[in-house]
Amino acid sequence: MRDFEMDLTVIDIRCWDLVSDWAAWTGVYRELARSMVPTSLAHQAVPLSHGRPRPRGPHSSPCGRPARGRADRLQAVPRASSDGQGSALSHLLQHGIAGLASLALLGSPALAPPASQATTFLTSDETSTVNLFQASKPGVVRDTFTLNMLEVPQGAGSGMVWDAQGHIVTNYHVIRGASEVLVTMTGGEDYPATVVGVDQDRDVAVLQLQGLPAEKSVTPLKIGSSANLKVGQRVFAIGNPFGLDHTLTTGVISGTGREIPGATGRPIQDVIQTDAAINPGNSGGPLLDSGGELIGWGGGGVNTAIYSPSGANSGVGFAIPVDIVRSSVDQIVRFGRVTRPMLGIAFAPEQSAEQLGVRGVLVLDARKGSPADEAGIKGTSRDEYGRLVLGDIIISIDGARVKTGSDLFRALDKRSVGDALDVEVLRGNDRSHVAITLAASNT
Repeated sequence: MRDFEMDLTVIDIRCWDLVSDWAAWTGVYRELARSMVPTSLAHQAVPLSHGRPRPRGPHSSPCGRPARGRADRLQAVPRASSDGQGSALSHLLQHGIAGLASLALLGSPALAPPASQATTFLTSDETSTVNLFQASKPGVVRDTFTLNMLEVPQGAGSGMVWDAQGHIVTNYHVIRGASEVLVTMTGGEDYPATVVGVDQDRDVAVLQLQGLPAEKSVTPLKIGSSANLKVGQRVFAIGNPFGLDHTLTTGVISGTGREIPGATGRPIQDVIQTDAAINPGNSGGPLLDSGGELIGWGGGGVNTAIYSPSGANSGVGFAIPVDIVRSSVDQIVRFGRVTRPMLGIAFAPEQSAEQLGVRGVLVLDARKGSPADEAGIKGTSRDEYGRLVLGDIIISIDGARVKTGSDLFRALDKRSVGDALDVEVLRGNDRSHVAITLAASNT
């Protein structure tokens, strides 16, 4: 080291035969580090000990150290007092085992920088992550709810600031059954919130902050798109797992096009799978891309589900894409509800249909007055002898094959209220085409 110089005049040479004795050399270098002084003060150096090393005693180690492993004593003297042995030793210390010397010197308290000068080194990737978190944190809130006015808070989830008007978007299952909702902002301020509306089919709820001071502004998240997400793409989840507010976890998109059941039993399709840690309390929080945008819900979607028997993170989490959520939120903000096209039928679960040998969607009931009922769709019934009479089986819509209920819902999600469908049904052994005009279903 340029700023420090010293020579050794006294050391037990027998120790050179024990270069492999790591513990011994560690002790030596610790004392070496303690004895180092700035070059400008070298002439004032105070020796650690004077004289030659003590002779070996009955309790000494083979290197002249006490049996307990204490290092040999060293003597630091001015450069002018250096002898040949000290110079040779200095050369060996410099070139022979510089790595060990560096280790000891770095561990020396005397060389530690002042606390005020300590810095944290971040790679460019780490810096980007830190900046993303700091920029996105104000847009993530904590939702606390109670089941009735006499109870203490029963649960909590996460939510996102959707716009500058104070609309908060979270999962429907987070606030389901709540009589009161409290939103905690990044700065720790608590505000009551009212439920503007929900989309149970998509597990989406929109809240409105109440009592927000006129001078108080909220910071909405940047809304992105989930149209072109790639498996392997890096994502970031921010939420309040186990009540630990504003927790950041990272991962990648593990899969796209997944399907999970919604609160109403209607499947939520095109869901994003991620290995970013999602635990209880993360529900309703955003999944962001590397640009800090809510893509699906800004990087992927709302952290809505955990695939785990215990309910804790197991490396498989799901998020609703933002493109699906945006439509629901816009309708709720404008109309207080979501209008979705419907046929007005109830159909058999996929397993039951398979057991009956049905390939398609087996209609159990066509609700009276519904589009399906008006088009003449028949539901399942029993004859006068109690025998099961299967209803119509929907096998295609506008020429696209329909094998399961998921196929049917996917087809409906691409249509609007008032659209006319060409529905192909199988009734007994006969195939026929039925025209059905979609009606509105309010959720």
